[in-house]
Amino acid sequence: MNTLLQYILVQRAKAKLKGKKAIAKRQLVKEVRYGQVEFVHAIKEILFIAIGVGAAGFGLKGFLLPNHFIDGGATGVSLLIQVKSNIPLGVLLLLVNIPFVLLGAKTISKKFALKSIFAIVALALVVHFVSYPIITSDKLLIAVFGGFFLGLGIGMAMRGGSVIDGTEVLAIYLSRKWHLTIGDVLLLINIIIFSAGAYLLSIETALYAILTYLVAAKTVNYVVDGVEEYIGVTVISPKNEEIRIMLTEKMGRACTVYNGKGGYSKDGIARINQDIIYTVMTRLELARLSTEIDKIDKNAFIVMGVVKDIKGGMIKKKPLK
Repeated sequence: MNTLLQYILVQRAKAKLKGKKAIAKRQLVKEVRYGQVEFVHAIKEILFIAIGVGAAGFGLKGFLLPNHFIDGGATGVSLLIQVKSNIPLGVLLLLVNIPFVLLGAKTISKKFALKSIFAIVALALVVHFVSYPIITSDKLLIAVFGGFFLGLGIGMAMRGGSVIDGTEVLAIYLSRKWHLTIGDVLLLINIIIFSAGAYLLSIETALYAILTYLVAAKTVNYVVDGVEEYIGVTVISPKNEEIRIMLTEKMGRACTVYNGKGGYSKDGIARINQDIIYTVMTRLELARLSTEIDKIDKNAFIVMGVVKDIKGGMIKKKPLK
């Protein structure tokens, strides 16, 4: 580890343990390890967001914006207003997404909201100041590749635990109120946007916008397996009790504990009994979960599977701490 980084992590650990009368060396080492895990994950998330902002900026300025195309979601609303008013797109991206980010602070977490603000501001600055080459004037290529790069940007930002298009947050919130899937809510929102595009611009533009949205949505699905899908997470670790406490107390998530037994053993050696933890959460919460599990056990065996939708329980009612 870099000497300067190690020094910073040690000082941070001492500051966090300052209130305790005597700091044991084991406590200090554990806190330093926690800080190192958080640092590595933060760098990874920032990298994902940076790639996402660059890709989305390229899709907007290299394809959609110069040719007066629109997309779905908050980005589509911003593009639609920009086409009719000539207000800078960077300003519109900020103004349109601010309400969704504030809603995200309540629905998901404040940390998620802060990362989303960072991502949206970065995208606004990129769109306003960075000059991208105009790639083509062919309408079909604009719709397909503009949607691809925009979807890639949105997906990478989600991998970093944030959003650059706030309608996903609104969809999560409304799905909990209306008991619909997030995909259904997003479809309703985008039908309204495309209808407005057909009225204010032209039916042809709206049809190309639908194609752009479909390509972007499929790209997002490819990158992050879809924001509308829940993820079932199974964790097998000798430190299962610490992980259970972290899930229920620190992250505020419910979990189920199964009693399991190892399947492999040498002749004459009894198989090990071990508790297995199962929980369900949204894709946007996985970055935080991965960080917290790594703090406890880097070698934990984790299995994730897509859950199309869920009913009951706490996940649709309780925001992430």
